[in-house]
Amino acid sequence: MSHSQHEKAVELHNQAAHAHQAAAASHNKGDHLSAHELSKQAHEHSAEALKHSNELAAKFKTGK
Repeated sequence: MSHSQHEKAVELHNQAAHAHQAAAASHNKGDHLSAHELSKQAHEHSAEALKHSNELAAKFKTGK
């Protein structure tokens, strides 16, 4: 796995974590509409991060 591919995976996971934290903060403030939208964003970032990580893992296993 190249260094840049690894950095991209890390970036995607960090974006997802940040979105989850922002959603939790909005929820704690009682802003449920913003929390819902941020949770949706967090889910999308998490799914993208998982997809990217799985692609990298598959390439690593095949030695490409």
